[in-house]
Amino acid sequence: MRCLVTGATGYIGGRLAPRLIEAGHTVRCLTRSALRLRDVPWADRAEVVQGDLLEPAEVRQALEGIDVAYFLAHSLGSPDFADKDRRAAEIFAEAALSAGVSRIVYLGGPEPEGTHASAHLRSRDEVSEILTASGVPTVTLRAAVIIGSGSASFEMLRYLTERLPVMVTPRWVHNRIQPIAVRDVLHYLVAWASVTEEVNRDFDIGGTDVLTYADMMRRYARVAQLPPRIIIPVRTLSPWLSSQWVGLVTPVPGRIAKPLVLSLIHEAVCREHDIAAFVPDPPGGLKGFDEAVRLALAKVRDDEVETRWANATWIGAPADPLPTDPQWSGGTVYRDIRTREVSASPEALWRVVTRIGGETGWYSFPLAWAIRGWLDRLVGGVGLRRGRRDADELYAGEALDFWRVEEIERFELLRLRAEMKLPGQAWLEMRIGDGPAGSYYEQRAIFVPRGLAGHLYWWAVAPFHSIVFGGMARNMARAAERQTEA
Repeated sequence: MRCLVTGATGYIGGRLAPRLIEAGHTVRCLTRSALRLRDVPWADRAEVVQGDLLEPAEVRQALEGIDVAYFLAHSLGSPDFADKDRRAAEIFAEAALSAGVSRIVYLGGPEPEGTHASAHLRSRDEVSEILTASGVPTVTLRAAVIIGSGSASFEMLRYLTERLPVMVTPRWVHNRIQPIAVRDVLHYLVAWASVTEEVNRDFDIGGTDVLTYADMMRRYARVAQLPPRIIIPVRTLSPWLSSQWVGLVTPVPGRIAKPLVLSLIHEAVCREHDIAAFVPDPPGGLKGFDEAVRLALAKVRDDEVETRWANATWIGAPADPLPTDPQWSGGTVYRDIRTREVSASPEALWRVVTRIGGETGWYSFPLAWAIRGWLDRLVGGVGLRRGRRDADELYAGEALDFWRVEEIERFELLRLRAEMKLPGQAWLEMRIGDGPAGSYYEQRAIFVPRGLAGHLYWWAVAPFHSIVFGGMARNMARAAERQTEA
């Protein structure tokens, strides 16, 4: 089948596309920035088209000749996510009908119950209704908590359990949930590309276990070989307050943690297993919670995490890269430029550069970087704890702490775009070339201020640049030289 995957830079879409290819389907990926899929291992086996889900003409073009269209993009993390997702679904539904698409497949959440359902679940349900009413047969898979390495739900569970041996918890941790392994979600998604019957309805999907969130934390601790966790329920701890706590303790920022936590205030247990009439269960059966956790932890331990929640961006997020020379702005551009001759080969220096962030850190003044990360979290930013997907390898478009990899040219250039809260736009650029001593290193911090606040911000932090950026260039050079000497 000819399949279109939206959200291919996200957590599920980035895993689905290569599995559809392996199953023998022809895959086209729609993304706002083709650069973000350039470096993934399966990119040369897929057609990548650049377009925005909020632009009808671009969506119609992407859907031309498509049999099965996967709608996996969403705007969770954006302040107006419901409006953006509604508009994107309406455009997609109309374009799919016009293009003669045979089926739409959508991964949604549990069906919301009552008038107090979370805005996140109501939005997911609204998107499902729009697609189902499109005139194109639509299958909605309703999944609660997805357990897999790199998923936002798993990262919340993992960090809360590992960092808090004693937890004061809200009432919602005693609501029942039916989690599902990401492998089983992908099994169902891939299988619907080959189902011949015309189906226009939703299906609940879940694993073999029905647990409370408290049970999930206790069982995670057992699988991860941690001491038993002590959980103390407190009736007065509101979902809003607990979402702020999740944003503080885990790498998941508050703007994403809040809708996820609010979605847990209602029970999410499968009402039926009707999907089995069209798609058989995975070979060996659906996975239980413990097995799903073991598989996820093995991927984390072996640095084999395929995709992460942090690599996704919401519909309508900025995608324009920085030109090579930012004189384009027509206004003030602040720069901090550091250069060094390095007594190491460009290859050795490149290995140091591309290990930056995550567990390695930023090669200078760790306390300053940590404080900047904490300040960013306090004002609703992503903070410094997103880490990196792989300790050695970087792809264009990946999240890297509170940066995103905007461009990477092997042995020559790594450019990062800031995603922390700033009164302007910022980039950190690292270039490598041949030099008399072995290699030449140039580092540029670039800031384009927005209004008076932007100018004040630059001059407030400028006194620390010699320590932070100067130390960074110096220590990266030394690290490369030590590797060469060894």
